[in-house]
Amino acid sequence: MRATRFFISTTKEAPSEAELVSHKLMLRAGLIKRLGSGLYTWMPLGLRVLRRVEAVVREEMNCAGAIELLMPAVQPAELWEETGRWAVFGPQMLKIKDRHQRDFCFGPTHEEVITDVVRREIKSYRQLPVNFYQIQMKFRDEIRPRFGVMRAREFLMKDAYSFHASKDSLAATYQTMVDAYTRIFTRLGLTFRAVAADTGAIGGSASHEFHVLADSGEDLIAYCPDSDYAANMELAEAVAPATPRAAPMQTMQPVATPGVKTIEDVAGFLKVAASQTVKTLIVEGTDGPVALLLRGDHTLNEVKAEKVAGVKAPFALASEAAVRAATGAAPGSVGPVGLTIPVIADRAVAAMSDLVCGANADGQHLAGVNFGRDLPEPVVVDLRNVELGDPSPDGKGTLQLCRGIEVGHVFQLGSKYSQAMNATYLDEAGKPQAMQMGCYGIGVSRIVASAIEQHHDDKGIIWPATMAPFLLVIVAIGYGKSEMVKTAADTLYAELVAAGFDVLLDDRDERPGVMFADAELIGIPHRITVGERGLKDGVIEYQPRHAAPGQSGEAQKVALTGATKFLTGLLGH
Repeated sequence: MRATRFFISTTKEAPSEAELVSHKLMLRAGLIKRLGSGLYTWMPLGLRVLRRVEAVVREEMNCAGAIELLMPAVQPAELWEETGRWAVFGPQMLKIKDRHQRDFCFGPTHEEVITDVVRREIKSYRQLPVNFYQIQMKFRDEIRPRFGVMRAREFLMKDAYSFHASKDSLAATYQTMVDAYTRIFTRLGLTFRAVAADTGAIGGSASHEFHVLADSGEDLIAYCPDSDYAANMELAEAVAPATPRAAPMQTMQPVATPGVKTIEDVAGFLKVAASQTVKTLIVEGTDGPVALLLRGDHTLNEVKAEKVAGVKAPFALASEAAVRAATGAAPGSVGPVGLTIPVIADRAVAAMSDLVCGANADGQHLAGVNFGRDLPEPVVVDLRNVELGDPSPDGKGTLQLCRGIEVGHVFQLGSKYSQAMNATYLDEAGKPQAMQMGCYGIGVSRIVASAIEQHHDDKGIIWPATMAPFLLVIVAIGYGKSEMVKTAADTLYAELVAAGFDVLLDDRDERPGVMFADAELIGIPHRITVGERGLKDGVIEYQPRHAAPGQSGEAQKVALTGATKFLTGLLGH
């Protein structure tokens, strides 16, 4: 491709609203242009990157035995009403009406549509298993679109759905998809981790997320460097303390704490460690308020709490009026002693003795409180977020924390959708059975931004070779003024294209500094410079965008006559 026949639109500065590095660089490099809130036009350079990611995803999905189709982006409400999700999916769903006032949505996901396809087409166990996938634009009406294509309202997604006659078959395909995803992200040159995850609104019995590791990631991941254990913060298990509860050493006594409400203030006022205090959270329950007990220095995991029997979903703290009615005190002075509502304690709390807590009277706390003596033994569950250095749940080390950007998610859905939509098959005995389902998504457009978060420097993007819009660029200095440069650049360009290289010939009438800066900003992995000075000595200059391990990354002179052979050997063509 010749730059003069292509479209390059780079800028020196990014708009002030761009926060993440990827957003800034995608705008500066001219990969995307903003149309509206969370809506972007993919410009020619950006589209080339997007298509390269899409190609890798498609190749690996095909190799894994999935079959590509394409479903409508606009979906009728009736399908969503069958599963009950029309009412509960939430405001992320863009609902629209046609000219006949019939309800539709712009698809945020396609479980209902694919289940409708399969229930019409699949009749017998002999037709199973089957795995369909598509690569298609989705729309989710984010409350606050931000970070460019990282959290846009319209985005390109690969979603696959498998159907099975047994749970064992589902588990086998699930693992096949996990393996395919691992190959995809490895081929794309990304540093990533697969982590156990909560199934969330999609539902199902098992789930894993694939995260590109980056400091800018919105998700916090807990992992064990000494094993394969990894989970997102929502699901990471906080194991019970290994040391048994110590025997009581103190007598329970009330302590006046006027105006002291927060854990930090209580600990400071009483001169005790925050880890010796207990905070009591009154939350909405299915049959009235429920008290959740957490060690003062720990943080409640709302996803875990929502799954506790008796806690109402979605999770919500009780109102101040409800707290006072249940305890006799305002939040900040509440404790578990004497409560008549259900009390559920985190594992760490259950191992405490001589603890400090609220006294259920404003401006009062209790010290020296012990379970079994001063209050009944509570129901004990895992309620908290894990912390750096916690024991790994697999017993093979301690947990580390890092940030990640979710780019893929796989689910074992089971029969949630097939039962709701009567998607059945006839088994070997001729009896109808609900199909088992799996669901597998990849954020194709999000991968582009995630790769930039991981691969950039102060000059611009550093694309992995499999994602780059062009593998190499020929910077022809003075192309329109020097016949020597023009001839050499054209000849080399033709040879490289014939050898199978994806090449950009920068034949623009620009200063060398501008051409070099654009090549570095856009992130093309390899650069050849053709100029009169070098050509007089029969050489051109080669320089990688980023030094590979064991290489200096410095520019080197290459004989013009052997340039194609040199690059073929270097780049493996």
